[in-house]
Amino acid sequence: MPKAILEVCAFNIQSCLIAEKAGAYRVELCDNPTEGGTTPSHGAIKRTRERISIKLYPLVRPRAGNYYYDEDEIAIIEEDIRVCRDLGCDGISIGAQLLDGRIDKDLMKRFVELAGPMGVTCNRAFDATPDMFQALEDLIEVGCERVLTSGQASGAPEAGRVLGELVKAAGERIIIMPGAGIRSSNLGKLMEESGAREYHGSVRRPTANPMTHGNPRVLDFGSVYLPDEQELAGILAQMR
Repeated sequence: MPKAILEVCAFNIQSCLIAEKAGAYRVELCDNPTEGGTTPSHGAIKRTRERISIKLYPLVRPRAGNYYYDEDEIAIIEEDIRVCRDLGCDGISIGAQLLDGRIDKDLMKRFVELAGPMGVTCNRAFDATPDMFQALEDLIEVGCERVLTSGQASGAPEAGRVLGELVKAAGERIIIMPGAGIRSSNLGKLMEESGAREYHGSVRRPTANPMTHGNPRVLDFGSVYLPDEQELAGILAQMR
């Protein structure tokens, strides 16, 4: 039995395949890494589900920015939840806030009920709430199974003790999953301070462009990101 399990934040199907091969327990499939992640396409979710056997939790987030959504965005979100369910995903990662930053309990409850029987992780919308411990109770009340959080710090390793307080407050009612900034060099201390059993990280790095021709005047193609396999192996070794 491992001391902890790892969810890999993956920005393409290749990353999901690498994560499964390395021994990750679950992947959170996203698009747009430089904007904090958005919902992947129907095709990406479908093909990834066909190709991996570990748990798959797509991110459901229609755009970058805040987690306060209008009626059109909510309709998009609800359709994306249905797509994830119909394609056989194990769960989703999602968040919703009121304008004052508190968790939008009514909306999150709607999302949780629509997602069933999939599990629901509240994403880092949690880290933008004014009171973490109230947000925790709100998410337990609406039926989320897990919270992805950096303890409201820039990275989880900076908030080990706070994350430990969240783990204690959560008890067996919900899972606290520290994420952001986790590396093999800081994981041991974070595990000790937080006592968490699940962790989240992308350990991503941009890959070299294999094209033999390019236009140096056009710079807005972006990068393809894959997990650093050596770093991933180091993290998983500590968890075992």
